Amino acid sequence: MSLALVGANVGTGVPPVPAAKERLGAIDVGSNSIRLLVAEYDPAAGLSVIDEVKDQPRLAQRLAATGMLDPAAMERAMEALRRMREVCQRRGVSRIAAVATSAVREAKNGKEFVRLVREQLDIPLRIIDGDKEARLSFRSVAHHFRLDAGRSVIADIGGGSLELIASVKGLIEQKVSLPFGAVRLTEAFMADRRDPRKAVRDLRAMVRKKFRKDLSLRKWQAQTVIGSGGSFTNLGRMVVARRGIPASDSVHGVSVTVSEVEQLLEWLETMNPEQRRQVAGLSPLRADIILAGLAVTVELLERVDAREVVVSAFGLREGLLLEMVGKGVAEPHRQDPLLLAREFVERCQGDRRHVEQVRRLALMLFDQIGERTGCGPDERRLLEYAGLLHDVGQLVSYRGHHKHSLQLILNADRLNFSARDRLLVALISRYHRKAGPSKKHELFVQLPEEDQAVVRRVSGLLRLADGLDRGHTAVVETLRTRLTVDKLTVTVAPRLAGSDCSLEVWGAERKSDVLAKVLGREIVIRTG
Repeated sequence: MSLALVGANVGTGVPPVPAAKERLGAIDVGSNSIRLLVAEYDPAAGLSVIDEVKDQPRLAQRLAATGMLDPAAMERAMEALRRMREVCQRRGVSRIAAVATSAVREAKNGKEFVRLVREQLDIPLRIIDGDKEARLSFRSVAHHFRLDAGRSVIADIGGGSLELIASVKGLIEQKVSLPFGAVRLTEAFMADRRDPRKAVRDLRAMVRKKFRKDLSLRKWQAQTVIGSGGSFTNLGRMVVARRGIPASDSVHGVSVTVSEVEQLLEWLETMNPEQRRQVAGLSPLRADIILAGLAVTVELLERVDAREVVVSAFGLREGLLLEMVGKGVAEPHRQDPLLLAREFVERCQGDRRHVEQVRRLALMLFDQIGERTGCGPDERRLLEYAGLLHDVGQLVSYRGHHKHSLQLILNADRLNFSARDRLLVALISRYHRKAGPSKKHELFVQLPEEDQAVVRRVSGLLRLADGLDRGHTAVVETLRTRLTVDKLTVTVAPRLAGSDCSLEVWGAERKSDVLAKVLGREIVIRTG
């Protein structure tokens, strides 16, 4: 299959506007990993991920010692790129952008490697400098996070380098590229050291000294630090696991405090690489270089006087895709979360009439009795999101679709939710049918008690609203509630006079259990 490939001219002019449903590919040839991201562009929904492939040929292996790309590493990289080319062909990709970063641009034989990739694989690989690398990462982060309130630092730890950008209200102020990649520092400080703790201390001392020299507090002090790249995503997954919450595939938006990074680093220092490979949340392929990544992270946070780092699941590849699209796709964080939720329902082939009816009835219940259940104003928003999303799991299968909904919501990066809201909406949706919130469910029981109470209250309202559209016919037009000392009476009226609501009454009665426990009252459903 022939591909219209995009290479060296990307970013030098106005990129062609993608056609609707056009599939694009972005390849990042890094010092440690090579990653492919395939996405489909739609003018309404933006970019949607279709496939992604990752390999770790370690191109930077022995680079610091020899100044050359190792032949074995080059061969591994060529084979990885060959597989990615095949994925692009099978996925119907029409345009590809491919870039090489630190290892290839520093190696004496880097241009020879690029020539081989172009000639043997017909992939238009180009070498980009640290400035371009940082800008692509920044573009990706700025697409997914609000950066217009104060000072931010965006950090991308690769295998060979650390790229940093300081921004003020979303505008780039400073950029710096430092040779603090995880592979490079591991080879320099830990390759032949028997005591990981001393190696980390020496590494941190060197990094700290360099940060003091190159990162002035006046220019680099930040309210927000956002980290992208494998070191940060693995950090996020490990911390989530240590908090006792099963990690989803995505940790986008997870915040990790300085103390959590320090504690994790101290713990991992006591292990050998084989022991670290067993750590929950840590990729086994990163077990030997994670200490360097975490050491750089904690020193950076301390230098810029930040209390935490927010993990971005997006990086250079997404920046490449956004560059290919141009200005044709709006930032998710600037889009209405309800619009994005509705788009996600469409992608999951959901029953729009049903979920809109459930959302409408759930909000009626909230507005009439939400305060009496103990709900706060923010819980109305969670209920509305869950009303729309609760059935998306039917894309996988009807049986157990509430559990599939949980997983789909947890991993739907395009949904514009904070990490906490994503988890709560996913759990509320999960409990719209079958058993309600239970101490037997690991993900629920690991929530703080106040958030467990939120899930109980909001899922109770959602279950009742879902029961009131048991036939997926939107027959119920309005509802009235009357709350007494021992009873909640819900009276429903049909959209058309004389319509039969008996199925909906039955469905709501079966799903009233959670709300009844929250209220401590019997619930009666009737027509009137």
